[in-house]
Amino acid sequence: MEEPEIYAQLTKIFEDVFDEDSIQVTPQLSAKDVDGWDSLSHIRLILTIEKAFKIKFATSEIGKLENVGDLVKLIKARA
Repeated sequence: MEEPEIYAQLTKIFEDVFDEDSIQVTPQLSAKDVDGWDSLSHIRLILTIEKAFKIKFATSEIGKLENVGDLVKLIKARA
């Protein structure tokens, strides 16, 4: 799966999880940039991503993520 496809799918997921149609999913996007991105929504986001991409992340991998760019690299490595 190529990065543009991953970003397109992540955009739909972010819009759904955060109920916000104007989120611009970029490599630099992080929790501090999105209203409502707290620990509970983070869990929902990760679970939704795992289901959509049919992958599982280790807790240690999730803890190392600093932004969406890191997440995309991880998805790409797993998909």
